[in-house]
Amino acid sequence: MAAATSFFSRLARLWRHRWIDAADVRRALPPEALERLGRRVAASERRHSGELRICVEAGLPMSYIWRGARPRERAITMFGKLRVWDTEHNNGVLIYLLLAEHAIELVADRGIDAHVSAEAWAAMAQRMAAAFREGRFEDGLTQALEEVSALLVAHFPLAAGEADRNELPDAPIVI
Repeated sequence: MAAATSFFSRLARLWRHRWIDAADVRRALPPEALERLGRRVAASERRHSGELRICVEAGLPMSYIWRGARPRERAITMFGKLRVWDTEHNNGVLIYLLLAEHAIELVADRGIDAHVSAEAWAAMAQRMAAAFREGRFEDGLTQALEEVSALLVAHFPLAAGEADRNELPDAPIVI
């Protein structure tokens, strides 16, 4: 009985991830919202040496669903693929949103993660989730950007006269 339940829950999850598509992403975050978020990332990065990336994905690839992978695993994979880990001060942060599961993941490189507790990251994700439940995706992402920016300014501020190197693109990526 458990095997049948597992099979049917896997099929239901597969259906949910295939049902959500790029049109759903555009409804949640229209192009103008993505542009505003990109400008906010750029403005944030002028205040610290950290790098921020936003990644929005409609649904997980089938291989992830079929083997029961969780959104955190995909976020960590995207952290690597988007090279957020590859910054000079190891202070990149990925804000990952998976629409099919309304999942939010914050993945931080070791430089900034050493300064922030797991509870603080979890609280940020919970505040984002509250905005997302109300359909306020841009507001939730903006709030997360502001909170992560405050942490990066506190722990990795730019020195007086120092310019931001901007090691990664500022525009959100939609998959």
